Amino acid sequence: MSADIRKIVTVVEETLIEGERPVSPPTRRAAAIAVIRNPHARKYVENLDDLIAVGEELGKVLGERAVAALGVAGDRVESYGKAALVGADGELEHAAALLHPKLGSPLRKVLGKGAALIPSSKKRGAPGAPLDIPLGHKDAAFVRSHFDGMEVHIADAPRADEIMIAIAVTDSGRPHPRVGGLKVSEIKGEDGLR
Repeated sequence: MSADIRKIVTVVEETLIEGERPVSPPTRRAAAIAVIRNPHARKYVENLDDLIAVGEELGKVLGERAVAALGVAGDRVESYGKAALVGADGELEHAAALLHPKLGSPLRKVLGKGAALIPSSKKRGAPGAPLDIPLGHKDAAFVRSHFDGMEVHIADAPRADEIMIAIAVTDSGRPHPRVGGLKVSEIKGEDGLR
């Protein structure tokens, strides 16, 4: 792998009670986060192809780890999201290079599908800063029950010359959804919207 990875962290969150009501079956979210050295920290470079290639590699690696942690087959994943947190000596464009051009295709292969855009966020922060990974249904963006997010943080990352890259997946939507919208049973999965 061309990424200079310092560590990979995997987080699983299982919600058993929400709003003082049991959640049955429990909802589960998993995230896999890589902490990599930023090869362009403290300098401007025009060509970010190296980070784009790393994003492609991490789409597969982190996607596989997140799905394994969730404990379901890739085609059973319902929601996904991606995010990056750049250390102080990097640029937001470094996060964009990792997340946008090529990360999605290998992630979709791990899942067997993924017609909807992968929700994403990027920001700059110091070690321990929280990273919010937005979530949405993988095949239909209009499924409101799956508009969600997962917060992750790593106490010692990102250092000033590092970037945290995260992929999150879920086995369901929010617990007890009740704000209407397209239901999972109504998804056509043709255009990524409905």
